[in-house]
Amino acid sequence: MKILAISKKVITELLRDKRSLALLFIAPIFIMWLLNLTFSASTDTNVTLASVRVPSSITKSLDHTKHIQIKVYKKEKLANKALKKERVDAVLVYKDRKNYSITYANTDSSKTNLTRQVIKNTLKQNQIQELIQNLKKAQQESAKAAQKAQAQIAGNTAVQNQTVNNSPKSNQTKQIPTKQSQANLFENYVYGNKNTTFFIKMIPILMGFFVFFFVFLISGMALLKERTTGTLDRLLATPVKRSDIVFGYMLSYGMIAALQTAVIVFSTIWLLNIEVLGCIGDVIAVNILFALVALSFGLLLSTLAQSEFQMMQFIPLIIVPQIFFSGIIPLGSMADWVQSFGKILPLYYAGHALSQIILHGTSIFDLKSDLFVLFLFLIILTVLNIIGLKRYRKV
Repeated sequence: MKILAISKKVITELLRDKRSLALLFIAPIFIMWLLNLTFSASTDTNVTLASVRVPSSITKSLDHTKHIQIKVYKKEKLANKALKKERVDAVLVYKDRKNYSITYANTDSSKTNLTRQVIKNTLKQNQIQELIQNLKKAQQESAKAAQKAQAQIAGNTAVQNQTVNNSPKSNQTKQIPTKQSQANLFENYVYGNKNTTFFIKMIPILMGFFVFFFVFLISGMALLKERTTGTLDRLLATPVKRSDIVFGYMLSYGMIAALQTAVIVFSTIWLLNIEVLGCIGDVIAVNILFALVALSFGLLLSTLAQSEFQMMQFIPLIIVPQIFFSGIIPLGSMADWVQSFGKILPLYYAGHALSQIILHGTSIFDLKSDLFVLFLFLIILTVLNIIGLKRYRKV
């Protein structure tokens, strides 16, 4: 009977908690719907290839290949500039008849592998076509020589033996060589090397994600604990301003978040041996700014949650969309409204900024739009935190 009584008490309290009930049943449905949107997106890999002085036969063959788009540049310098600005994914340069040079951006190994395979196959096909054409020319030359020999035989039967003996030798010297040497493809990489995997593309985004997740969780739980234990109520009973409380929490937890961010960044780069083309200081600066956004987000949700249980239930609603629409799966392959939804999440901008610094060597001063959006998130969430504390201040 005691067991039934305890069970009845727990169920009654749960049924009274409408917010927890909603999160219990709505959150799984919402996450499954997001999974369907994410993994139903097009997974085709499309490559934009710049060509410099490449023969038209090869350029046309590449352009007719599925998922390959060709952009022709007259100068190698212009093509490399387009590669740096992410307008193309690789640059193919014709050196001479036997030598080609290809430079991969290599920030996406799937694009690198597709480009390498298509170019090698195209060069082989081009060699086969040249061999066939040379064979045809050799056959035509042989046929012309035979016709000429027959005409000489018909016109002068007296020198038939001389004509027959001499004509094959002359034909052999005039035949076009049919043996073709294999074209050499010299490969260069802007980022990494031939062993770079697809995981490298995810590293900058995952780095920002883990910073966001742990700072969000710790800050939210900490303020919620102070509220449930009555510490926050006693603090609000004093003449201290709500803004002072919010900024005080953000300053203290911000310092901890900065230290945690530095540990995550350095451990990720050194333990995983990640190449950083840009400045490591820029990587840390972006992550610290993003950690402050996560901090203010966690503080805001802690004012809305009634218990630790509810705070944990907020995690799938806040964290899961961040990772799905952060750029790990390209938003360009999804519906337009999904792309718009992804661009209202802070991890999208932090992930883009970190990817630019790590994979492309972009300076933080060239990422003003991403930083502006993160600052805007920080300001809005801070203001909402100050307003949110008003409900706990007893007049």
